[in-house]
Amino acid sequence: MVEIRRIVSFLPSATEMVCALGLCERLIGVTHECDYPPEIKGKAIVVRSVLPIESMSQPEIDSAVTQMLRNGQSLYRVDETLMQEIAPDMIVTQDLCQVCAPSGNEVSQLLDRLPGKPEIVWLTPKCLEEIYGNLRDLGEATGRLQIAEALIADGRARLKMIETRTRAAASRPRVFCMEWIDPVYCCGHWVPEMVRIAGGIDELGREGADSVRIPWADVLDWKPEILMIMPCGCGLEKAAGEARQLSTYPGWADLPAVRNGKVYAVDANSYFARPGPRVIDGTELMAHLFHPDLFEWKGRSDAFCSLGAVSAFVS
Repeated sequence: MVEIRRIVSFLPSATEMVCALGLCERLIGVTHECDYPPEIKGKAIVVRSVLPIESMSQPEIDSAVTQMLRNGQSLYRVDETLMQEIAPDMIVTQDLCQVCAPSGNEVSQLLDRLPGKPEIVWLTPKCLEEIYGNLRDLGEATGRLQIAEALIADGRARLKMIETRTRAAASRPRVFCMEWIDPVYCCGHWVPEMVRIAGGIDELGREGADSVRIPWADVLDWKPEILMIMPCGCGLEKAAGEARQLSTYPGWADLPAVRNGKVYAVDANSYFARPGPRVIDGTELMAHLFHPDLFEWKGRSDAFCSLGAVSAFVS
């Protein structure tokens, strides 16, 4: 096996996996969204968004992304000059969601301009088992298979423990995981599976499939008892801020989750949106929110916040 000395990550979950395998020092380039673990601070940024996301509203982002994808335009800009200087041995990327990282076509075009031919590790998970598979593939490609297998075994054991405890729960609450607020999107891919393992039911979610726009009427009909606000690409503070507009949606105050004060904003970037090792923590967080009598949350205090009843949304 050729020794991998210079790794470039094109998405945050890949960055987390590389570092979990103990290869942070070999990670030379990352994206502007990579913010974990702390050790990556100061790494060269080789990928940036072409949209000024931080200054745009959710409807503006949704409209711009939809239009750009319809026109075949890229949402990301790769610094080809910097990539040529780095001359990576390996690029870790994905071909699952064009909104999350440069697409497969863009990566192929980039390879034609690099001095060498780096190995490409594709991460395209749609469920928890495929996240494990991606970690195993990356471990094998970097000579860290034993570490990868240990991480996988630990993750499986933690999920098994959650699943075992939730069988003892008196009931399984109706849950709605909102991956975008305006317009409303349901959750997809691995998140519905996390809900199921954590002892909840989200019939609006699309397990193993893309998150999609849904009518607000569908949420009203589902009558969720727990509502989790987890807009993709958002940390806790931004998610909580965006959630305040929900009080203007028709029928909002009548939702069981709102009446009972079980509306939660969560740190989607850390625990749900990125298919990396921390989705296990996210499942534990869900289990705590769904069944606080069975599960204690031992993670970060800024992982979630309760938005309370509808009065909490009125400033």
